[in-house]
Amino acid sequence: LGWAPRPGLPPATAAALLASGPDGEMLWLDVAHRRGQAPWVRLMGRYLLPLCKQRWHTCASFLSQGGLLVCGDRRGSLLLFPCSSSSGWAAESTGIANGGTDLVGEDSSSELEPSCLSHNGALPLESPLSVLFGLHGKTGVTSVTIHGDYIYSTGRDGVYRQLRLRDQQLEVLQKHRPCKGLQWIEELRFTPDGDLLVLGFHADNFVVWSTRTSENILCIPCGGGHRSWSYCSSPSAEVFTFIKSGDVMLYCREAEPCEQQVLLASLHGREITCVRRLGAVEVPGHGALNVFITGSEDTTACVLVLSERSRAAVSLARLSDHISSVRTLALAMGPSDEGFGDKGLSALLFSAGGRAQIECFQLLCARDPASESAVACQVIHVASHRLDEHWERKKNRHKLVKMDPETRYMSLSVVPGTSTKQLPTPWKFLVAACSDGSVRVFGMLEAARKLVLVAESFHHQRCVLKVEVFLHMEAGGERKHLLCSAATDGSIAFWDITGSITDAADALHQAEGEMQPLALDAPLVTIMAHSCGVNSLHIHETLEGQYLVASGSDDGSIHVCLLEVTLGRGEAAAGTCLQVLERVSRPCAHAAHVTGVRVLRSDLLLSASVDQRLTLWHRGPGGLVPLSTTFFHVPDLADLDCWEVVEAGGELRYYCVLCGQGLEML
Repeated sequence: LGWAPRPGLPPATAAALLASGPDGEMLWLDVAHRRGQAPWVRLMGRYLLPLCKQRWHTCASFLSQGGLLVCGDRRGSLLLFPCSSSSGWAAESTGIANGGTDLVGEDSSSELEPSCLSHNGALPLESPLSVLFGLHGKTGVTSVTIHGDYIYSTGRDGVYRQLRLRDQQLEVLQKHRPCKGLQWIEELRFTPDGDLLVLGFHADNFVVWSTRTSENILCIPCGGGHRSWSYCSSPSAEVFTFIKSGDVMLYCREAEPCEQQVLLASLHGREITCVRRLGAVEVPGHGALNVFITGSEDTTACVLVLSERSRAAVSLARLSDHISSVRTLALAMGPSDEGFGDKGLSALLFSAGGRAQIECFQLLCARDPASESAVACQVIHVASHRLDEHWERKKNRHKLVKMDPETRYMSLSVVPGTSTKQLPTPWKFLVAACSDGSVRVFGMLEAARKLVLVAESFHHQRCVLKVEVFLHMEAGGERKHLLCSAATDGSIAFWDITGSITDAADALHQAEGEMQPLALDAPLVTIMAHSCGVNSLHIHETLEGQYLVASGSDDGSIHVCLLEVTLGRGEAAAGTCLQVLERVSRPCAHAAHVTGVRVLRSDLLLSASVDQRLTLWHRGPGGLVPLSTTFFHVPDLADLDCWEVVEAGGELRYYCVLCGQGLEML
């Protein structure tokens, strides 16, 4: 049995009662009551729950528009049922709202039928319109909440999910993990001041977690979640009651003034490992606001806006899908939604890191002058991939030894220009540098929300630290997708992956998104650029159609080489030829690891290091000559990103953002 409030009706006099019975049949009963009279009950609908071992509902909520019912069951599934077609919806809503005179008469207590279920055969047995089977695992859905245009569901799997309704289908936008160890989430409460409270059980304590401040605001030892309980809060007090050992316990606390003041809100709980700039959003009265994405060792990625005027960073969204640290980010730009490009920013975000996990999200950022950040961000989870998914599905895996080590993704790069007007393809491709010595290529089909491993190579035989993909265009319009990969031995390899991308696209199309990974061809050229690991890598195309490849290493050195790509003509010279025209090395450019390098122009290079120095270099016939050095304030630098801005007077300026134990923009 479960109660659900009817939208638009006073909860004090009317509510819906949902009852699960044999064979997965769920009944919707409308119950109305007035003081001094017996309740009036009427059967409004019959619904069929999906076939499973534990076939009953656990929670439900009516949508205020569209005449739909969202329901969660014991199997962890989320279901959508129609309810507007049931007889009497409009008439009964009007009657109850007017005081119940049409439903509960003067002598209604004497005219009640013995059972309101005696005519249940007159109503059809409705099947669900949409089913998200096992969304919250096998432990069940604990609550369904409607807030604004979104649906929120909670479960005992330690996450709560945000969903939306699209063409009468439930669509998951993203999932959130409130805090480590809070596996038993029971309910969500939205406060008037805009905070979201997560109610649940952490071990044997009842916990109220604030998503705004990321802290417990209430923790009561009650013995755990297998008990009846109720919680109520107001601006003046909060009350929690529960049953323990047969006794009804009551906890009451009066509101106390908060003496703690947050001077500077944190972006992450641990070191920031990567940063990428999404773009700038023009907001009247605020100027151009830069939107960044950061990844951290705390297993989350954060979408934030940074204003030059206020010098403040405001978090727009937090992505908590990863089960280990987030090491690298990559963006595939372009409006994913038609017509959205003029309103704001749109991109596909790929994040990867520990436990061989890749997550893909769609980001939609638009100006919102009414909010604190002046920018609103919508996040939609698109797809995910883990190399050991087959291992997770094995039975009795605790008795087996896992032979493969836990692989980490060290770097990501999106393959540009795979879809053209002449040869359109719905697949996007992504290259990953892996700690197990492999370079892997993934295919992403956004419409089917599928991420597939399509090709790989173990050429390096050691941890691959960086990958960069660039597109070479010939005068005749021929395209070549070239890959640059760097490993811990200081070597940099250059690959032609055009054939692999084409073969993978054909195989995916024929096999409908399933295939065995192909083997990448051997690299075209391999050079030894450094004496140890390559921590930073960047490729810049010159005006002459050549390519500058800059890299920084653990030994503090910077290496720059100039490449020329030529395509062989005729049978004897078929294939892609790569020629190294020039190599420049600067040993001891920094006093510590060089973790960031960017080629700004053909004659201008920027490097950053753990020694907290940002150095601008001039590239000329005599090699690399330092122009200026700036000290920055971020310790343990992990990554940087750069972009250029044309000022009002036509002046060109370069900006960079640095991350490590903090975040700084210069």
